[in-house]
Amino acid sequence: MLTSQTKQRTLSVAAITLAAGLLFTGCATGVESTGSTTGLSTVATSAYSSDSADATTTSQTISDTSAAAEAFLATLSDEQREAVLYDYDDETKTTSWSNFPVTFVERAGLNLNDLTDEQRAAALEVLEALLSDEAYSTVTGIMGGDEYLLEYSSSTETSLGQYYIAFFGDPTSDSAYEVQFGGHHLGINATLDADADAITFAPTHLGVQPAVYTDADGNEVQPFDGIYTDAFAFFDSLTAEQQATLTSGDVSMCAPGGTCDFAAGDGLMAADLTDEQKQLLLDLIMNWAGMADEQTTEAARAEIEATLDDTVVAWSGETVYDMSTGNGISFSISGPNVYVAFQAQPDSVGADVDGVTTAGWGHVHTIYRDPTNDYANSVEQQETSGPGGGAPGGGEMPSGGPGDGGTRPGLPGSEN
Repeated sequence: MLTSQTKQRTLSVAAITLAAGLLFTGCATGVESTGSTTGLSTVATSAYSSDSADATTTSQTISDTSAAAEAFLATLSDEQREAVLYDYDDETKTTSWSNFPVTFVERAGLNLNDLTDEQRAAALEVLEALLSDEAYSTVTGIMGGDEYLLEYSSSTETSLGQYYIAFFGDPTSDSAYEVQFGGHHLGINATLDADADAITFAPTHLGVQPAVYTDADGNEVQPFDGIYTDAFAFFDSLTAEQQATLTSGDVSMCAPGGTCDFAAGDGLMAADLTDEQKQLLLDLIMNWAGMADEQTTEAARAEIEATLDDTVVAWSGETVYDMSTGNGISFSISGPNVYVAFQAQPDSVGADVDGVTTAGWGHVHTIYRDPTNDYANSVEQQETSGPGGGAPGGGEMPSGGPGDGGTRPGLPGSEN
């Protein structure tokens, strides 16, 4: 499962994330940054820490998230509320998330950088209420990585560190709604349905760049360590014959924000795994499917396990978890009601930092989808509203990518 990180690390990543446009913008534009975090600690603490325990049931998570959403909406102006709220079945939810920066694919909702400290803190409390501590730590680690690149890398992609929040449906009512949150290397689509007592994260994109970085307080952050650990626990459990079948298979990737036929191809059939190996495979899948409370995670696990024997797993790249060698790993897990793809990107796309891994192991795109229940079947996936939709290799940056800086898209209104 996702590796838990300490509260101190969580607060440190918060300071990085909430400093977007304040602490790090100077380096991206050639202006010297002082590195000061003055004035950020209060907002960081309120947004990224909680005295209450994690929800353990689906209904509690839905209730907590709805309450946090209502509190966030109460901080907004009428114009901002109009920009952040969409109809539940609005197709915008399928075209407004991607692994591309926000300068290439227009996001729905409100940019956190355009909010006041109070509003930004309230927006992040929605995310905190929705996610488990482990998932929240991973997500903030991803966000902190983008901020790290904005400060230290050679990329001039000034949209790094920009994240948007949108709601599809009314989170203050008893009807189903979706929380969409993301930017570059992150695209969470969580549908919460109180009537069905269900939460689904399909589809969701988690990415990472770099693999490891040092935050503003000197702590080492490695957002995907838990995923890598689970992946290699599964791989190492296999016999030599099983590994040979696994690595001779066809690794696939459905581009984040794109349509997909979920082709399984050749690989290792889960039906040929031992019971222990099947549980390790499920542990790996739960890094995406099990991002909320215990009950929601157990329900998702049981549903996927019921058809696991018909699932195909393929793997390419390294066979040892050692980021000092090789170019990382790629794998896909394709079954009747689960699709997970993990793909190392071959280059840094201009986001180079001396001594830091920003390609291969350190630049990864992943996708989680449910062929039977994407968006809780509220809408059919359309192609992303930019160059990322359906691109091979997970929709990597086109030529003239981050180095050109791009232009910031306008905020889509609720009528779009």
